[in-house]
Amino acid sequence: MPDTPLALLVYTRTGGYRHDAIPVAIAALQTLAGERDWAVTATEDPTTFSDDGLAPFDVLVFAHTSEEVLDADQQAAFERFMRSGKGFVGIHSATDTEYDWLYYGELIGAYFRSHPAIQQATIAVEDATHPSTTTLPARWTRTDEWYAFVENPRPNVHVLLTLDESTYDPAGSDMGGDHPIAWTNELDGARMFYTALGHTQASYSEPLFLEHIAGGIEWAGRR
Repeated sequence: MPDTPLALLVYTRTGGYRHDAIPVAIAALQTLAGERDWAVTATEDPTTFSDDGLAPFDVLVFAHTSEEVLDADQQAAFERFMRSGKGFVGIHSATDTEYDWLYYGELIGAYFRSHPAIQQATIAVEDATHPSTTTLPARWTRTDEWYAFVENPRPNVHVLLTLDESTYDPAGSDMGGDHPIAWTNELDGARMFYTALGHTQASYSEPLFLEHIAGGIEWAGRR
C-alpha cells in the first residue's frame, strides 16, 4: 500500500569473508530509511528467518553476506516469504553466499567467482529507465572491487549495468567482454535486485551509489 512504510530486514551474517564495510552499509541504509520513510531492522540472527519472524517485512536485504548463512528450515521460510510476493535485494557479496541452495541461486542469478585488485573502472548503463539507474550517467566511472561470476547471468535476468572491461585490468577476472554487474530477476512472484557494487566503505558516501541502491530497494518492494 502506498501509504505504508516499506519494511526492510537487513541481514549481514557472514560464514566466510567479512567486509569491513558492513557497519557503514547498515548506517547508510538507516539514513536512506529516514529520508524515504522506510523502516529498517538490521540483524545477523538467522532465527529471524521463520514465517512469523519474516512476516513484518516487505524486502530482505542481504548486505555483504558470505557463504552459509541459513539452515534448511530457515531457507524454507525464506522461500515461502519470497513466493508470497515479496522483494529481495543483494549487495556485493550476496553472490558469494549459499552456493548449494538451488532456489537462492535461481533467484540471485549468478555466483561470485573472483575479482582483481580494487581499481577504477567504467560502468555502462544498459537500462536507464529502471528506478535504480535513472540518476546514473550513461557511463559511470568509479572505484570498487569488480566481481566476475561463475556464469554470465544474462540469459536468466534483466541486466541493468555492465562493466567495460577495457577500462580496467581484470587480471583474469573477466567475463569475456559481456560483464553484467547489476541486474533484476522475477521468480515465482518475487522481485530481486542485485548490485555487485559496494565493496568499499567509501561507496556508502557516494550519492550516485546510494541512489542506485535506494531505487533497487523501492523497485523490489513494489513502491
